[in-house]
Amino acid sequence: MNLETPEKVRKLQEALQAKAKGSPSYRFYLLYDKVYRSDVLAYAYRRSRENGGEPGVDGQTFDDIKDYGVEQWLGELAEELRKRTYQPQAVRRAWIPKSDGTQRPLGIPTVKDRVVQTAVMLILEPIFETDLQPEQYGYRPERGAWEALERTMALLKAGHGEVLDADLSGYFDSIPHAELMKSVARRVSDRHVLHLLKMWLEAPVEERDERGRKQRTTRNKDEHRGTPQGGVLSPLLANLYMRRFVVGWKQLGHEARLGAHIDIVMKHARRRLRRWLCAKHKVRSGKYARYPRDYLHHQLHLVQLRASASGLPWATV
Repeated sequence: MNLETPEKVRKLQEALQAKAKGSPSYRFYLLYDKVYRSDVLAYAYRRSRENGGEPGVDGQTFDDIKDYGVEQWLGELAEELRKRTYQPQAVRRAWIPKSDGTQRPLGIPTVKDRVVQTAVMLILEPIFETDLQPEQYGYRPERGAWEALERTMALLKAGHGEVLDADLSGYFDSIPHAELMKSVARRVSDRHVLHLLKMWLEAPVEERDERGRKQRTTRNKDEHRGTPQGGVLSPLLANLYMRRFVVGWKQLGHEARLGAHIDIVMKHARRRLRRWLCAKHKVRSGKYARYPRDYLHHQLHLVQLRASASGLPWATV
């Protein structure tokens, strides 16, 4: 995304980040009014439009909003937020094919909900970015799979010859709401922002059955767990909850005792690498089958293991 952050929004983010970095135990209690600031909402709208995507359950598109009048639409949305009458709608579920033949669920919020979520992310990300651990690479500004691979190679050269490649199955769907909200509340005490997050976590999911009939489920609300994959805030919240594991690993002494380092890329690192390879070599058919896991690990030598580790080179959990 090539959108430049407006100066006032950038200064707000820098101020929030500086406060969070300078006061590690500080809890932010006045954030909600920043969410519906006109410049924040306008920038959130532009970012959402740049990302594109399908319409949600209401069928509203960015072209519809353009015809209606973007400024008027944003003004009405800001008023809903200011009066606290805003209510998120159900999340439309779509199914995305995976390279292994299975499918993964993708949640598609309405355009309105995506804009508000983006506005909240603009406020929360600078705060929580200071708290995320250096081992966390996924879904972070200026960090990603390549940086994690560089760190892994550095550790290998330093003598760490055993690598555990773990994929957390159903991570987004299994995050418990109570513990997640505690992670957020450690830094945010603004009850209106917390209420927004809770509403999004508990939003119903709408999909069509084989006959084309709409069905709504409330699994996340009923089971008190799960963040919608496809939601704007889900990656940040997933990172925030994963931080508990990384910090616990260190505080319980496992890093020092085992000499084991954790580098977390969340999910999809291999798929992103395959996508890059397909684009580079102009592969149009067969998708990612041209570059299976063995190719990435052994042909490209992304990770080299000592002979003593060859018995269990990889593990999937």
